[in-house]
Amino acid sequence: MHARKRVLLLGYGPAALSALDSLAARFELVGVVRKVPEAGEPEAGDEVCRRARELKVPVLPDLSAAGIERAIAEGSPDCIVVSSHNRLLGEKILRLCPCVNVHHSKLPRYRGRAAINWSIINGELETAITIHAISPGADAGRILYQETIPIGPHTTAADVLAASNDIQRKVLGDTVARFLEGYPGEEQDESAASYGCARISSDGEIDWSQPTMRVYALIRGLSPPWPGAYTYLDTRRVAVVRAEPASEARRYAGRVPGRVIARSGAEGFVDVLTGDGVLRLREIRIDGGPAVHAATVITSTTQTLGLRCADLLKRIEYLQMRLEDATRR
Repeated sequence: MHARKRVLLLGYGPAALSALDSLAARFELVGVVRKVPEAGEPEAGDEVCRRARELKVPVLPDLSAAGIERAIAEGSPDCIVVSSHNRLLGEKILRLCPCVNVHHSKLPRYRGRAAINWSIINGELETAITIHAISPGADAGRILYQETIPIGPHTTAADVLAASNDIQRKVLGDTVARFLEGYPGEEQDESAASYGCARISSDGEIDWSQPTMRVYALIRGLSPPWPGAYTYLDTRRVAVVRAEPASEARRYAGRVPGRVIARSGAEGFVDVLTGDGVLRLREIRIDGGPAVHAATVITSTTQTLGLRCADLLKRIEYLQMRLEDATRR
């Protein structure tokens, strides 16, 4: 009976759990490279760390290139598998043993960062999960497995991630095994390659002058576990948790994008004008607090969402008054 192949998993993000389960069913896992909870934080809050302990897989917290090289030297893996990892592996690591990556797009399209988010924000009708051999370059290398995931008109980033995780759990272990047995995969078409830049928090600010479906796509594309699309109420940051285009909304010829035009205390929603229609906000978070019905915080049809000069000037005046009061004491 042949000894099981040894695999090292680099899994930093939310897709690492299904990767861990799939690989553990086929291989001896020498470790999972992942940040561990800080001192005082419950390990149970990190499902990947908890599952690794259950499987008796070491959790290796050094995410640096030197840490990965040390993990390879100590664990002698037959393959490195990267799932939910946000850094390119250097050529030195790639020379040490075969490497496989899981990417959340229909490669060669949407190489690089935030592939799930960009696909939804850009109004794509489908994306994919792609498992490929790693070669130098962002998400380059021969494709070992690819499965399409449809994006419907109300699909969120969380929905795509869940579908991708279901596929990964079923096929990752078998795909890596096939690769190690000699399957070379298929070359990517470099002429069709496109890339996505990293997204930062400020990229999620809603521009209410955009069309309704574009604003809605931004909200869907940044749904949890991502930080969420956001706007401002006066100068308070408001993350939009749940929304949809309002059906049978009035047509506004006199239009102020971001203006609240209707609300329902009973149903909890608020209707807001966009550049061409109306978006209905169902749930929001204020300043990072818990999700609440939009109408519990947005209380008037005279309010306008978005950071405006008038709001900033009012805030400056208020702070000036506070400063003058403090200096008089």
